[in-house]
This record gives sequence, C-alpha cells and structure tokens, in this order.
Amino acid sequence: MFKRFFKNYSNIIWLLTGIIGGSIIGLIFGEEVKLIKPVGDIFLNLLFSAVIPLIFFAIASAVANITKSEKLGKTISTTLFIFLLTVLIAALLMVVGVKIFPIDKIVTSKLVVPNKLEEPNIAQQITALFTTSDFFELLSRKNMMALIIFSLLIGFATLRSGEKGETFRKFLTSGNEVFKSLISMIMKLAPIGLGAYFAYMVGILGKDLFSSYAHSLGLYYSFGLFYYLVIFTLYALIAGGYKAVKYYWKNNIIPSATALGTCSSIATIPANLNAAEKMGIPKDIGNMAVPLGATLHKEGSSIGAIIKIVVVFSLFGREFSGVDTICLAVGIAVLTSIVEGGIPNGGYMGELFIITAYGFPPEALSVVMIIATLIDPMATLLNATGDTASGMLISRIMEGKNWLKRSFSTAYA
Repeated sequence: MFKRFFKNYSNIIWLLTGIIGGSIIGLIFGEEVKLIKPVGDIFLNLLFSAVIPLIFFAIASAVANITKSEKLGKTISTTLFIFLLTVLIAALLMVVGVKIFPIDKIVTSKLVVPNKLEEPNIAQQITALFTTSDFFELLSRKNMMALIIFSLLIGFATLRSGEKGETFRKFLTSGNEVFKSLISMIMKLAPIGLGAYFAYMVGILGKDLFSSYAHSLGLYYSFGLFYYLVIFTLYALIAGGYKAVKYYWKNNIIPSATALGTCSSIATIPANLNAAEKMGIPKDIGNMAVPLGATLHKEGSSIGAIIKIVVVFSLFGREFSGVDTICLAVGIAVLTSIVEGGIPNGGYMGELFIITAYGFPPEALSVVMIIATLIDPMATLLNATGDTASGMLISRIMEGKNWLKRSFSTAYA
C-alpha cells in the first residue's frame, strides 16, 4: 500500500520536499541564497520556452478532434457558456470570501515590497491581451490570450477542413502529445527549481513569509473544500436532481484522486472521460467538455487568481477596493483561468498573465508562483472535477429535463 501511495503522490512529495528543503536553506543562509537563484531561473526559462507551443497544440487539437454532428455548433456554444459562467461564479464567490476575511490587511502588515506602481492604462491592456500586430508575437508568453484565440481558430479551421485537413489534425494531436511529454520531463526539475526559488524568497523576505502565506492558503483551501463539496453538488442537483448528485459523487472519486495525485487536468482526462460516461453524460458532450475543459475550464484557478491578485496588490501598496478594481480583478481571474493549460503546475502561466495584465515588475512573479505551487493540488481538484459537473449542466441544456433517465435507460438501466 505504501508503494502505491508513493507512486501516486510522488510528484507532490518531491515537490513539497524541494520546497521544504529550500525553505530551510533560506532560513539558515539568509541573503546568501541569492547564489542559487539562477537554478530557479533556469527551470522557469525551460518551462516558459515549452509551454507556449503546448498551449497551441493542446487547444487546437482539442477543437480539431471534436466529433462532428448536426448539433455541433450548439454544443460548443453551450459548453463555452457553461464554462464561462461557472468560472465567473467561482471568481465572484472568492471576492466575497476575501472581503469577509480580508487577507490583504494581514499581508500588508507582514511584507513590505518597495516601489508602488502607477495604475496601468486599462484600454491599452485590453487591446494587448487579445491581439498582436505580427504572427511571431504570438510565440511570446506576454501574448497568451491572443495565442489562445488563434489556437481556437486553427482548431475550428482544421475541423471545418474535413478529410483534406486530416493530416494537419494528426499533426496537432501528435504535437500535443510531444509537448506534454516535454513538459513532464521539465517538471522533473520542479523540486530543485522551486526549492531554489523558495530558498531565495525565504532568505530575502524572512520568516514572516510563512505567516503571510498561511492566512492566504488557509482561506483558499477552506473555500476550495466548500466549493468542491457544496457548489459541485448544487450543479449536479440543478442538472439532474438527486440521482445526478448520487451518480456524480459515486464516480467522482477516481478523477478526484487522479487530480490530487498528478496536479494535472490533462492527466485526469482519461479518468474524467470514463467517469462522465458512468455519470450518464452523453458521449458526444463528454468527449468535448472534458478535453476542452482540461484546457479552458479552471474554476480552481479562477478562485486562486483572486487570492493572488489581493496579495500582490497589498505587496505593492495598492488597495483592493472599488467597483472598477474588483470588476477588473474578476475579469483577469476569468481570463487567467482560460490561459492556464492543463499541465502540471500550469498555474505559472496564469501568474505571468496576472503580472503582465497589471503591469507589475518581475519581482512579483516569484511571490505568486509560490502561492500557485502551494494551492496547486486543490486548484487541480476543482479544475478537473468541475469539468464533469459542468458536463451535467451542459447535458441538461442540450438533452432536456430527462437527459439522465434517457442515458441510463440503455446502458445503465
């Protein structure tokens, strides 16, 4: 049993070992840990270089491999609507949470980062988020939203091409597998790379780092558990009544364990596809909602983005208040959850998106990266298992009130 446990949780164990080891080194050697910061930089550079093509192949291949049918357009639009709605609800609920439990006041009193930043130009940011002036600029991690839109268009164009585009579709699928493998190889270095970064942060900012993060993490995990148990149950109840709740939780154990053990939404796809079928979700809906959701549907990341934004605001002397500030934060949280690909510790891409969108300096990236690392298990749990909960809602809209009964009247009667 111990060998099985270690095999399933080895990634998390090694990652936490690296973080704890780095923290100890930082506490012991203090500012001298600047010498090992390049180790963390090398890891990040490798990750940044590989993740951009992965995002392209993952999104384009997911769309290109959707099974065609007469209701394809309606299915896609309904799926995207449910994904957007649930991610938006998650962000709004987290805003309420940080207002009830104001962690920004705690963080401000513990950590001080100099150089308060000027307010960015919102109109220019929005333009830059969605568009680029040249093709090569799509390959920059600073333009990930534009890359996502382009990847979706490529996927739809491939799908529309039919047999003539079959070779290109296979290329997209193959490219997705290759870059998933490459990311897995790079992530083997995560315990060392993140350990070096954690040593740097602890050594520079000191012991108060832990107490500040503890409050943020406590709120995130508490709220995440509430969302997992209550909100997903509510979604299943709305979709198909008490029977849907029963089938959802009966078949959600393996995907949940897989998500926690791998910290990867993509790695959870096989378990989720199998669970979706057993939950009664029609195959054509499940085959689209699960793979597409692994890339574009991130409720846990949306919740986490609000936490990160509040913490970074505090660090740089900006107050998280006002309708415009909160609305922008919710918008950034929704976009961040779309940006994050379903890869191990893929939250790093969301962190980069937050920093870029708000115009924070590079120093802020390491702060939110540490938060991302620590919330990754719960975030992945919500991201992955939320796909099947959304799949039930999509089934309710697409197949009508008695969708669950019709599904189980054949294979699961």
